[in-house]
Amino acid sequence: MGAPIYLRHPSSLEHDTGPYPEAAHRIRVLERELAARDWMGFETAESPEVSAAALALVHPEAYVEEIRRACAAAAGGAVYLDADTLVSPGSWAAALHSTGGAVALVDLLLDGSAPAGMSAHRPPGHHAEAARAMGFCLFANAAVAARHATEVRGLSRVLVLDWDVHHGNGTHDILLEDPRTLFVSIHQAPLYPGTGPATERGRGAGEGFTLNLPVPAGSGDETWCSLVEHVVVPRARELAPELILVSAGYDAHADDPLASCRVTDAGFAAMAASVRRLGAEAEAPVGVLLEGGYDVGALARGVALTLAELGREEPRPAPELAVHPLAAAARRPPT
Repeated sequence: MGAPIYLRHPSSLEHDTGPYPEAAHRIRVLERELAARDWMGFETAESPEVSAAALALVHPEAYVEEIRRACAAAAGGAVYLDADTLVSPGSWAAALHSTGGAVALVDLLLDGSAPAGMSAHRPPGHHAEAARAMGFCLFANAAVAARHATEVRGLSRVLVLDWDVHHGNGTHDILLEDPRTLFVSIHQAPLYPGTGPATERGRGAGEGFTLNLPVPAGSGDETWCSLVEHVVVPRARELAPELILVSAGYDAHADDPLASCRVTDAGFAAMAASVRRLGAEAEAPVGVLLEGGYDVGALARGVALTLAELGREEPRPAPELAVHPLAAAARRPPT
């Protein structure tokens, strides 16, 4: 097996969002940091465009065409899809490569070409619904990747962990009835988009395969790391995942301007280490998909620390970590 893989594409820089916090400098600063650290030992490669067939696993053809036309129309100036989500002429290629990177990462991991990897692109994806762009997101990258893993690659047990500070409503809704995917989201509440209560646990055949873990403003390492180690990991052990995907936002960081959580660099490293141990135990490859993170220094350090944990030949031993009250409550069976 080769080195871990970092997928990227220059089109991410052409998705022009003007003064919005989700902007091209996020990728520039992030990749400057990784290049200074010799890419953390990861092999770098350009992502392909996503295929129409892969997009169709989640998004109706009419919606995909709507996004294409909006990007083309933006030649005369940015087109707003909602108050937070706009497109420019370069957004179409950027979106195709962003989702294409997520799908390509799944294939590389499942083919055994890489033991772990990251797809780091713009625009992010976890707020995009099947037929609606929102929250800076155009296509639902994580949901498309998960569906590709189950529908095309034949997996029956996929874990999608979303540690972005905002609830991944798009991924949540798309996978809500699918018992082949366990979707877990840790997110600040109340906060945009206002979804993801702990009472929502899936629907139909997917009942029990959604786990929402809302946390209050001010929550830091002790809360987030305990939820990962004491709630997510035990539930994932029951699943015995064949693939682990992480929707990795870094906006729960104490320095981030768009939320009010207090996670530190060490906290993100610890969460990544928990996932690395889980992957080793389950013999499941781990793929990370970039979501939010709007203090670019915290974002760059967080990604570097995540890659450092994923790239370890052997995972770090589990720490002695107190069970946070929120984690203890989340471990109780629902009534």
